[in-house]
Amino acid sequence: MALMDDNREVPLGLKSQQGNYLHKVKKIMKRFAFKMFLKPGFEEEYEKRHAALWPELKKQIKEAGVKNYSIYWDKETNILFGYQEIEGEQSSQDMGADEITQKWWAYMADIMETNPDNSPVTIPIKEVFHLD
Repeated sequence: MALMDDNREVPLGLKSQQGNYLHKVKKIMKRFAFKMFLKPGFEEEYEKRHAALWPELKKQIKEAGVKNYSIYWDKETNILFGYQEIEGEQSSQDMGADEITQKWWAYMADIMETNPDNSPVTIPIKEVFHLD
């Protein structure tokens, strides 16, 4: 499907009223990087919990438009580096208004540095270079 000049969706390959061929509209993905802080001695537990990520949380993250989500661990500093691509304005770190996310944050609070609402302390990292 493609968008017509008046924003109607139509099959690809049709011409618009101006005579232009329609092409698939690509969604704009924003890259978002951040760091979080793991408490010492909980590296294995952190991996174990994420290996068994709740299906309902996985679904919710995907439905919010979060894609290509990875978390890396720096062994020397215990800093977790997160990277995700997002459609829209909401990253996975902004989803705390719902019950599933709140339960996950409470579940993880004993092994991470958290804010008073149990959300992980999250510091956005500025992108300074990108190559496709």
